[in-house]
Amino acid sequence: MGQNRNIYTLPNLLTFGRLLSAPYIGYLITQHDYNLALGMFALAGCTDMLDGWIARRYNLKTVVGSIIDPAADKALMTIMTVTLAAEGIVPVALATLIIGRDLGLVLSAFYYRYISLPKPKTFVRYFDFSIPSAEVKPTTISKVNTALQLVLVGTSLTSITTGLPSQEVMTAMHWLVGGTTLWSGASYIYSRDAVRILSKNG
Repeated sequence: MGQNRNIYTLPNLLTFGRLLSAPYIGYLITQHDYNLALGMFALAGCTDMLDGWIARRYNLKTVVGSIIDPAADKALMTIMTVTLAAEGIVPVALATLIIGRDLGLVLSAFYYRYISLPKPKTFVRYFDFSIPSAEVKPTTISKVNTALQLVLVGTSLTSITTGLPSQEVMTAMHWLVGGTTLWSGASYIYSRDAVRILSKNG
């Protein structure tokens, strides 16, 4: 089925709410209100699952939703990673690796968009996403890494609020996330299926 043209749908409203909650959760972490931050993070996770289910079940998928949904997820992950690192809960080196990998992917997306855009390569056409150019397909290890990052920020909060998992488990988690972050970044470079040129003709 096609995309719904109405952007004011329940899934989009839930996604906007999740996007707006990201800086608030970051604020709570900096204020050491870890219990409320954990609750808000859990609520954000529930809305993430709920908006996707509603969009599929009731054919409410929209172009706007396809853009803001991953943007909301990335905003939440980025803000939580930065604030947790600032509070000394997540190692700064790990946070730098995570943010650096994401920044590299964003820059790569802009690059592939440019080289694959049919001529003429104008500013207006560059941001006209009705013109097909390149498609970036998440690799399997990238999906695994994203899931592990979500587990990392969640358990980082529970380790403060409940003492679980233990520090030994959290250290192992740091190494695991660091390793999969490097692996997922490399997978976009060396995988033939990660980037697909959709059209080279105007």
